[in-house]
Amino acid sequence: MGFTYLDHTADIAVRAWGGTVGEAFAEAARALIGAMVSLEWVRPMTSRAFALRGSSLELLLVDWLAALVAEKDVSGLVFARFDVDIVEDGPEVALRASAWGEPLDPARHEPRLEVKGISLLGLRVRVDGETWFAEYVADV
Repeated sequence: MGFTYLDHTADIAVRAWGGTVGEAFAEAARALIGAMVSLEWVRPMTSRAFALRGSSLELLLVDWLAALVAEKDVSGLVFARFDVDIVEDGPEVALRASAWGEPLDPARHEPRLEVKGISLLGLRVRVDGETWFAEYVADV
């Protein structure tokens, strides 16, 4: 499991990976929050549950990451730990996730970039052998 930032002209391009699609989505979330704050300083003091549905894995990834940005903007919470489960549900895919974190503390969390949204450009979820990849571009 892991993630890396890719070269991109104006925004942040991310490729995250894991042994399952859920792990790849969890790493994609860690990369998103890691672009905004220092992950190592975020403590798992509180949790939030998320339940989302989408017509494809790619659109579900956008909705998942957008939900995390919205949660930060509305409640002030930033997260560093994620447990994500994704299942096919008829013609849709469903995500159930838990995220652990705490209220943003600028003095401790070292704010970095402000993510405005997730672009459909460069959006891709794929499996290669036994590794799942989730790729996206975050608008900053």
